[in-house]
Amino acid sequence: MSNILKFGIPKGSLEDATVDLFAKAGWKISISSRSYFPGVDDAELNCKLIRPQEMGKYVERGTIDVGIAGRDWVRENDSDVVEVCEMVYSKVSRRPVRWVLVVAQDSKVQKPEDLAGATISTELVGFTKRYFAERNIPVTVEFSWGATEAKVVDGLCDAIVEVTETGSTIRANNLRIVCDLMESVPVMIANRKSWEDPWKREKIETIATLLKSALAAEGMVGLKMNAPGDKVEAITKVLPSQKAATVSHLYNSDWVSIESILNEKEVRSIVPACSSWVPRGLWNIL
Repeated sequence: MSNILKFGIPKGSLEDATVDLFAKAGWKISISSRSYFPGVDDAELNCKLIRPQEMGKYVERGTIDVGIAGRDWVRENDSDVVEVCEMVYSKVSRRPVRWVLVVAQDSKVQKPEDLAGATISTELVGFTKRYFAERNIPVTVEFSWGATEAKVVDGLCDAIVEVTETGSTIRANNLRIVCDLMESVPVMIANRKSWEDPWKREKIETIATLLKSALAAEGMVGLKMNAPGDKVEAITKVLPSQKAATVSHLYNSDWVSIESILNEKEVRSIVPACSSWVPRGLWNIL
C-alpha cells in the first residue's frame, strides 16, 4: 500500500487562498460545494476540509497528519502538535491578527487585574480561561456566539476578548482596548507521530518549502532585458534585485542579457529609468 499524507485544508476565510497557494506551488486542489473531501492531483495526498477552530484537535489525535490553521485556534484547543512553519497569506493579510481585552470606553478597568470577579465574553474561551488563571485573576468566561462587541455595549458582560487587525471596529463601537493578549498568524501544524515518520516528514517539509516559496514569490516579477555591454554598470545600479542581477554575454555580440527579480510595483519606475539604454521591445517581464 502506498504512503498517504492526510492534509487538512482550512474551511472558511483561508480556503480560497490556500487552494490558490497550492496551485502556485504545483498542486491542483478541486473543491465541490457538496463535499468536504477535495480532490487533489497527487496520489500521496488525501485532503479534507476542516474548520480552523477544530484543526488543532484533529491533528493532535492523528485523524489528519498535517493542516493549516490560525495559531490562535491551535492555542485555544491547547493542541500538542508540531508547528512546522508560519503561512502568512498576502491575499488575506500580511499583518497578524490580535486578540485583545476590551471594555466600554467609560469603564474604570485599566489592566486585567481590575476584572477580578467580572464576566468576560469571547469565542476564545479556553485560552482566555488559562490567561486569567495563570495570573490568579478570578473571572467567569462565557462563550459568545457572535456580536461580541454588542454584549459589552449592552452591559451583558464586563469585558470581551475579541479578535482585531487594526482596532477600527472596536473604536467605532465606542469601546477601548485594555491590552493585547495574543498575536496570531496562520501556521502549518503536524501530528507528532506523523512528524517522526521519515516518509511523512519529508513529504510535509517538501510541501512547506514549496508553499513558502510560492508565498515569497507573490508580488514579485522577473525582469529580463538585452542591453549594450557598456551600459551594464549604469543599469545594474538602478535594479533593486533580491541579489546581484544576473548578467550573461550574448553569443558573438558585445550585448548582454540582464535578469533581475523585483517587486512588481517597482517595474513602472525601473523601465523608464533604463529606457534610454534599452530599446523598446528588448524588455521581458515574467
